[in-house]
Amino acid sequence: MAKDTVTRTAVSAGALLRRYGDGTGYGASAYTDAYTVTVTGAISLERYIAAFYSTRLFRLERFILGLAGLGTNDTEVEELACGERQRFAAWNVEARADNELLLCDVRERTRSWLMTEIGASDTRLYFGSAVVLNESRNGKASVTWYFRGLFPLHRMYSRALLAAARRQLKSQQLAS
Repeated sequence: MAKDTVTRTAVSAGALLRRYGDGTGYGASAYTDAYTVTVTGAISLERYIAAFYSTRLFRLERFILGLAGLGTNDTEVEELACGERQRFAAWNVEARADNELLLCDVRERTRSWLMTEIGASDTRLYFGSAVVLNESRNGKASVTWYFRGLFPLHRMYSRALLAAARRQLKSQQLAS
């Protein structure tokens, strides 16, 4: 597998997203997925967050969120990256560790997770999501039909976001 390829992965046991599932689909309380890609060099969580939320692709999402009154700007991206912001666009910081960030949407239905794992010569970047399951009328946990219908698009978009962050970081490295 090529180093630049975004791949689906399981969430490690100690990761913040793991409280919702292992990243392989439906767990007891949520649907979760997780993706990873490798970047040359040591990339801090702060650099990854800043790159992820300032890619062209995510800027489009920021624009759409702005139309809904949930806009954000580059200063707020930097504040989130540095741990100085607890609210960002449509999300609140649910948890943060040295190499992880877990965001919860304001309606507490979805989670977004970013993590870095620095190795000897490169860094693995992770991006994952969770959709919290609802109790249905019969008492069983389920994902609403509209979320279920969007999962194929969501999985493609997740891969595209992670690939865009990798490209952004790579271009920053080439520029310096």
